[in-house]
Amino acid sequence: MTVAAADFRRAMSRVPAPVTVATTVDRDGRPWGFTSSSFGSLSLSPPLVLVCLDHGASTHRAFTTTGHFLVNVLADGQSEIARRFATSGIDRFGAGDTEAAEFGLPGIPEAVVRVACSMYRIVDAGDHSILIGRAEATHVADRSPLVYVDRGFVLPGR
Repeated sequence: MTVAAADFRRAMSRVPAPVTVATTVDRDGRPWGFTSSSFGSLSLSPPLVLVCLDHGASTHRAFTTTGHFLVNVLADGQSEIARRFATSGIDRFGAGDTEAAEFGLPGIPEAVVRVACSMYRIVDAGDHSILIGRAEATHVADRSPLVYVDRGFVLPGR
């Protein structure tokens, strides 16, 4: 027996998740980015993280052909950034709120955490690719993270 897609989506919406923006730069120097709440630690030795990306996303090719990517864990007050990087057909970098960070990748300076990764492996799973990155550098700020639950943005403890 398989759970219905609507039931699965409803159940998963109840699971709190970090709000992240993953970024990279393609071979032509063009920046790419997307919002994801499917991010987590995978291994301590070696230090691996994962972030999931829909096969149909406009950013899919850029991320699956790159050698590095950066995961920005968003902070309180950055829900507008999350919405922008989740919107198709717009210039996601046009607001000017990213700057060159680790490996020269577009970073969000006010992010709670940045994890700069070399691409370790890409695993196809259902309708998504799991991008597995080897953490090469991190940045941690003293801010409260933005969390996504019940199809909305919240702060932990509120």
